[in-house]
Amino acid sequence: MASPFRVGLTGGVASGKSLVSSLFRDLGTPVLDADQVSREIVQIGEPALDEIAAEFGAGVLLADGSLDRRRLRELVFTDEVARRRLEKITHPKIRQRIHEWIDAQTAPYCILENAILLESGMDRLVDRVLLVDVSEELQRSRLMQRDSIESALAQKMLSAQWSREQRLERADDVLRNDAKPEDARRRVKALHKQYLQMSCANDAS
Repeated sequence: MASPFRVGLTGGVASGKSLVSSLFRDLGTPVLDADQVSREIVQIGEPALDEIAAEFGAGVLLADGSLDRRRLRELVFTDEVARRRLEKITHPKIRQRIHEWIDAQTAPYCILENAILLESGMDRLVDRVLLVDVSEELQRSRLMQRDSIESALAQKMLSAQWSREQRLERADDVLRNDAKPEDARRRVKALHKQYLQMSCANDAS
């Protein structure tokens, strides 16, 4: 059976991807959150957790042996070399899980949600890229509130990802998410119809 039409949903941290993905789910679209996959592969007993501890030291583990995600995040978002070391461990395992999920889908189209879809090269796994776009100022404000962090760390986290301009250049579709949720809902319904049509065209080709 052929793979379904695949849409990559991306956007900077705290841009509102979760809202948009939930709206697609409400319409019956299968959505896989790559961040959830990244959490699953570092659970206790998973090979990635042992590799991360060996690479970064026991200081990135909590007392129960699980990953201290906050500590690791602080390390990699302030050190590009460290981030690349982490990605070398996690990205191949994440890709494998994503491939398995896509192969299991039977819906006309499915969505892969990934904040670093473009940076990681995972856009090669999808047919079309949907960008959730907001101003950097709004991103920073949402991030500080969401994670209870200072402005300096929030800015480092933003700087560690691609710029807004870089994402806009690579996106096929753009959903502005700085207005009311009702506006996002209307836009998602229109995109849903568009992707269903694209799926039919893809099947026919």
